[in-house]
Amino acid sequence: MELSTRLIFAGCYILFAPLVIGLLDGFDRKISARMQGRKGPSVLQPFYDLKKLFEKEFLSANIMQLFMIRSYLCFILLSGILFFAGFDLLLVVFALSTSAMFLILASTTTHSPFSSQGTHRELVQIMACEPMELLVAVGFYLATKPKTFVVSNIIVNSNWSNIVFLPGFFIGFVFILTIKFRKSPFDISTSHHAHQEVVKGVTAEMVGKEYAMVTLAEWYENAILYGIVAMFFLNKNPLSIIGAIVAILAVWFLEIVIDNTSARVKWQLMLKMAWGVTIVSAGMNLFLLEIIRG
Repeated sequence: MELSTRLIFAGCYILFAPLVIGLLDGFDRKISARMQGRKGPSVLQPFYDLKKLFEKEFLSANIMQLFMIRSYLCFILLSGILFFAGFDLLLVVFALSTSAMFLILASTTTHSPFSSQGTHRELVQIMACEPMELLVAVGFYLATKPKTFVVSNIIVNSNWSNIVFLPGFFIGFVFILTIKFRKSPFDISTSHHAHQEVVKGVTAEMVGKEYAMVTLAEWYENAILYGIVAMFFLNKNPLSIIGAIVAILAVWFLEIVIDNTSARVKWQLMLKMAWGVTIVSAGMNLFLLEIIRG
């Protein structure tokens, strides 16, 4: 991929990712409200909320928290630029992991008991998700001929959509997306919607512009996660883009249904389920992939 093409894709990510994810969030709220027998807010409500947060007076618990939140946003942006510009997928996963550490550090700087509890739960969620995220990168590496971690090469060198070779990895990745999107039943550190708690958890002490930056970073991160979903369906045929979009919308709607039909589980059960699905689905797929491609 030429440098100019990489720059265009990276620029499109920075400009359009918040717009697309914000609209999906708005439709998420609308559909969730209809499932609960309510009318629901406007689909543009997430943008109104973000604008309102940025317009609030700037308040910060301490300087260190502000630094950590800005670092969190910067590393999310770096991860997205690397991904959509077609660079190394493994580097993207490690950059996302680093960004999560900055969010945890931002939460712990306030010494609030509510933030501390949310931080501990956030660490458990990271423990549940990280193995599957790393295995997805390994799966794409093994499924591609010649083997590579480079996102652009994985797509261009694939005659068939990788979902053919990686169905178990796809199932496992969709499972952990419920955790990554902070939806029930795995919204233990903080919730995407105000379902079951009064205090927000890991973001309890973040207000105004700080919370706006965290929300914006989550939108950028969700764009990366949906992009990885698309990678399972993209190949050298341009028409595969249609299949990737349909898959993204199907996963998005599935997460809404799960969120509105499930009650929160304890962290022990979440960890067992996440690791169990990772071992069974990704582990078995990895074994079969070694036989098929070996």
